[in-house]
This record gives sequence, structure tokens and C-alpha cells, in this order.
Amino acid sequence: MSERRKSLADAGLRLVAREGVRALTHRAVDAEAGVPAGSTSYYARSRNELTALVVARISERLASALEAVAVPPVLDVDAATGIAEAFLETLAREHDAQAARLALLAELRADDALRTPLTAADPVRAALIATAEQILRALSAPDAPAAAVDFVGLVDALLLYRIAHVGPVDSRRVLTAYLGGLASR
Repeated sequence: MSERRKSLADAGLRLVAREGVRALTHRAVDAEAGVPAGSTSYYARSRNELTALVVARISERLASALEAVAVPPVLDVDAATGIAEAFLETLAREHDAQAARLALLAELRADDALRTPLTAADPVRAALIATAEQILRALSAPDAPAAAVDFVGLVDALLLYRIAHVGPVDSRRVLTAYLGGLASR
């Protein structure tokens, strides 16, 4: 993605995170990005293309968060929890991307083409599940491939609670209980 497209996508992402999906207009992105009126229309002619630009940028930003995860070959529950918590923290630092992702998931329920990159079909999600599987294998958890999908769902739910300020949740306690339960099987 070119630097101009990234800048416009980031502006759109901030708008969606702050004001919701309805705020995503070409004019609003131009203003948010500080570019001349009509600039966004050059890169995304329709609202659908503008939304797709933002969705692609969300995936790109979240993929970079995943690159920092290193999993040793053997883990105990505390070490696995630490890795999961650090990853959760890394994802939470991408607050705007996560907030926009959550808003778009709800808004795009009927639009499979735009929604799919935000779901399990996203290559970033596949890499996340593969990393979760590595953690579970290092923990010697049974049926790591199936449990990895659930583990990613759990991390996603904890992320939702954090980003949307749903309520206080002790993520360390939740992750320790989940991973400890898998390790004791």
C-alpha cells in the first residue's frame, strides 16, 4: 500500500474508531487526513472502495503486531500466559484499528466481500491461529489445532472487553485458567 493510501486509510480508520462507520465519507477522510478536498476520491471512487481501503489497512496493521510474537519450543502455564498477555497488550495498543474492526464487523454483517477480511478467512487470522497453536503445542495441550481456534476467540473476547470498555476483566486470571485447564488434560 502506498504511503498516501496508508495515510488516507489511517484517517478513515480513526474516523470509524472515533465516530462509527457512518462517519466514513470521502469528505471526512480528506479533512481527517489534512489533504485537499477530493483527494480520497482519487484512491477510492466509491464508499465501498473506501471501506475496503480501511479494512485492508486494519489487516495490515494487525499483521505487524503478530510479527513480534516469538514462541519457545517448551512452555509452562505461566510462560504461555505471559506470551498471550503480551500479545493481547500489543493488539490493544492498536486501539483505533481494533475499535474500527469491531465497528465494521457489526456494520458489514450483510456484506461478505468486505466483512470476510475481518473474520477467520483473513490471512492474518490464520497466522494468529497458527501462533496460538504453537503456544498450545509448546504447552503440550491436547488437540492443539482445535483448541487454537478457541484460544484466539478467547483473546478476541478479552480484546473486545478492553477496547470497548465493556467491564473490568482480569485477563491474566482468565488466560491462566484457560491454559491451565488445557495443560492439565
